[in-house]
Amino acid sequence: MTLTGLSFAYLRDRALNTGLNVLLLALAVATMVILVLFGAQLGERFERDARGIDLVVGAKGSPMQLILSSVYHVDVPTGNIPLDTLDTLRRDPTVAAAIPLALGDNFRGFRIVGTEAGLIENYAGRLAQGQLWRASGEVVIGAEVGRETGAKLGQKFLGSHGLSAEGGNEHEAHPFQVVGVLAPTGTVLDRLILTSVDSVWDVHGILHDDHAEGAHDHHDHEHEPETEVANASVRAHESKPEVTAILVRYRSALAAVRLPAFINRQTALQAAVPAVETTRLLALLGVGLDAARAFAALLLLSGCLSIFVALYTALRQREADMAMLRVMGAKPLAIFAQVISEGLLLAAAGAILGLLLGHGVVALAVASFEQLREVGLTAWRFEPAEGSIVLATLGAGAVAALLPALRVFGVDIARTLSHAR
Repeated sequence: MTLTGLSFAYLRDRALNTGLNVLLLALAVATMVILVLFGAQLGERFERDARGIDLVVGAKGSPMQLILSSVYHVDVPTGNIPLDTLDTLRRDPTVAAAIPLALGDNFRGFRIVGTEAGLIENYAGRLAQGQLWRASGEVVIGAEVGRETGAKLGQKFLGSHGLSAEGGNEHEAHPFQVVGVLAPTGTVLDRLILTSVDSVWDVHGILHDDHAEGAHDHHDHEHEPETEVANASVRAHESKPEVTAILVRYRSALAAVRLPAFINRQTALQAAVPAVETTRLLALLGVGLDAARAFAALLLLSGCLSIFVALYTALRQREADMAMLRVMGAKPLAIFAQVISEGLLLAAAGAILGLLLGHGVVALAVASFEQLREVGLTAWRFEPAEGSIVLATLGAGAVAALLPALRVFGVDIARTLSHAR
């Protein structure tokens, strides 16, 4: 039997102890893997989904809620704002683009968003099938919507009032029809059902004039932008129809200095900066992640101490075996390596089980919580940091086995064999 085979035999001989050590290490590794998957994917997804959006204008309320509902589409909106605000922002010479959003309905948990083609362009989206909407009631669906619902070109469906899968009543009088399917983008676009703002107004029975996309002249500056925004705020209760929020991209740095502060001084409007709110959100999440990392490190330390105690105790019981191996010609260095290999085998088993357990927990969480699916979290993605976790676990297992292994060099063969008799 080789020394590696001997290591397996010793571990099998202590099956219960071996299993507990492996489980303890696996729990530590799984916790770290879960943190890595959540931290890396959420941070990356937040950055991608906020790409090209410098400011979000919406109703008064929580800036964080406004960003979550209008950029990431994982919260309820703060309310509606006057349509005049859109025209005002487009007249501002420091604004490069202003994209309206009209929210309020869903289909099987996927949000129906009234907007313009500029939203697709912002995320570099492209059609995989069909065409963009041209008439009221026509929709373009994201790649994930099509995959999850099975919706195809030409298919009709009814939207439900509300933003959750359990939403309210269906709008039976105004069915939607799929006319286009977007190619995957890896952004929030994949989870949205896009249509014109007019379609959302029609579904809710809101009377409106024809809303021609991009009909507003960006270069018509007959009125001062700040005066226009103030007037729009005062006339909020008169403005019908309305939009839920407006995504703004700046033309110049001057807008970042002037526009948010001015809008926030208005009665009915607020401006939220995605970069600021995302940083706040990640900072809040970071506190919890740091605490969980500390707990995982404690578990890993406990696992290593457990390996150390198990190997140290086992070697004291196996001193006669080691002496016999020496008599049979085994070199001390070879026996030392055999003991180290036991620690490495335990660590490797714990690391592999921990990886499987961590990804399995994330998969279960994604299947159980709609919010995690909405932000695009996936369990079937390997992060580079997981390789570092595996290496760290193997290193910890080797270190834990080091001190017991050093006992090999201090074994007195004659005295040990005489005591064994």
